[in-house]
Amino acid sequence: LAALPARANDLKLGQPAPPLVLNTLDGRSIATRDLKGQVVIATFWATWCAPCREELPLLSAFAERHAAQGLQVLGFSLDGPDQLPKVRAVAAGLSFPVGLVGSPWVGGYGRIWRLPVSFVIDREGRLAHNGWDEEDPVWNKEQLQRVVEPLLARK
Repeated sequence: LAALPARANDLKLGQPAPPLVLNTLDGRSIATRDLKGQVVIATFWATWCAPCREELPLLSAFAERHAAQGLQVLGFSLDGPDQLPKVRAVAAGLSFPVGLVGSPWVGGYGRIWRLPVSFVIDREGRLAHNGWDEEDPVWNKEQLQRVVEPLLARK
């Protein structure tokens, strides 16, 4: 496996999360800096990634259940523009906004080389979960309960 770029290695839990902007399929622009006060899960996926396709419905249901508590999930697809119809088909079944990343190089998160991978940002804009640190990066119910629910409980 290739080494992670230095910028991704600089991710530190409890420190300000690098900014992300999701340009959604419906033309909106959602910046993580504008979501302070909410807990944000930024998930990176692709239509050709089988574990991603298994994880997305779980994340969607979790997002729907916890939206009133201030949870926002942002779905960043690494598919190319030629796969837009497939991305739209998957996104149609999700409760959270989706957009194409356009490049596997994502600012302070480095090169997205493993899918799925997710990062969690707390209500103050700090990195609360670094997906690069997970041996198995695919979310499951127990992991969401352990990582995200305590953040939602803090107001």
